[in-house]
Amino acid sequence: MDKEFHHLMRDRGEISVRYDPKTEAIWSYTKPNIRPCYSVDLLKEFRGLQRDIIDYFKCYEMRPKTPIKYLVNASQTPEIYNYGGDLNLFSELIKNRNSEKLFEYAKVCIDIVYFNAVNLDLPITTISLVEGTALGGGFEGAISYNTCIAEEQSKMGMPEIRFNLIPGMGAYSFLARSVGVKTAEEIIGSGKMYSAKELYNMGVITQVVKQGEGEEAVNQFMKRNSRLFNGMQALKAARQRYQQLDYDELIDITKIWVEAALRLTKKDLKMMQKLIGAQNKKSISNMNIVRTKQDRRFEKSKMAFPFSDAKGRVISFERRSGRDLRSKEEVTI
Repeated sequence: MDKEFHHLMRDRGEISVRYDPKTEAIWSYTKPNIRPCYSVDLLKEFRGLQRDIIDYFKCYEMRPKTPIKYLVNASQTPEIYNYGGDLNLFSELIKNRNSEKLFEYAKVCIDIVYFNAVNLDLPITTISLVEGTALGGGFEGAISYNTCIAEEQSKMGMPEIRFNLIPGMGAYSFLARSVGVKTAEEIIGSGKMYSAKELYNMGVITQVVKQGEGEEAVNQFMKRNSRLFNGMQALKAARQRYQQLDYDELIDITKIWVEAALRLTKKDLKMMQKLIGAQNKKSISNMNIVRTKQDRRFEKSKMAFPFSDAKGRVISFERRSGRDLRSKEEVTI
């Protein structure tokens, strides 16, 4: 593999990246250091990965040496895809009336979901794999991909209405385009948790599979899609032209979200605090995580040695052992 491609695979703090040559797919795994929500660092790292992939294509005039057809996102946190926005941070910024930082956070979210939805403006397909709970921004993130595949035990919902707010980073735009305004407002306004099967029947997500079969389902989807890649790319482009996603629309709704957030009362913030407590109970420090889910995926694939890692070093034997020793320091904006 070329040097520029190895740069894509480099070590990051809150996401892991691997490449599957069989399907020509980049797999990105979120691995939050503190809580399974979108910290500022996680958002910036994922946006950086998107930029790196775009730059890689441009470096070779859209014909990269190492072919990339898919960008897949999954979670390394057991039973949790993502709990959404960093409510600790939101609460602090709202109390301090810091609209600038609220918008700055939301803008990074918008940039990520927009480029997921338009497949980075590249001839690739973006896929999310949900193997657990996806709340608020986690739900928004999952449905921003071209294809969303979920395991049957997964639950998804928008709890923001419980503290008198709405999700503001793409939910309305994505849901209204997939299931219509009425159903979109029902999902957002109810604050209800939905099963993967319910969301599939509504038309929100692409496919539901049995527990433990998500990774294989994604691989099978990519194999089928690749056999008709030109036609499927054209079909996707036609759909995106018909249901064109307007970046300015996303930004305008985010501004509405910021204004609404600053109108929250003490009672509303108290309710938000209850959800913050739920997020904190799921802090990584409270989980018995042995290494990472990505490592277990490598074990299942029976990696042959020796092989070259992301930095071009030759790996001759299995080096993984023990617990995940990632830093647990708090991240602030």
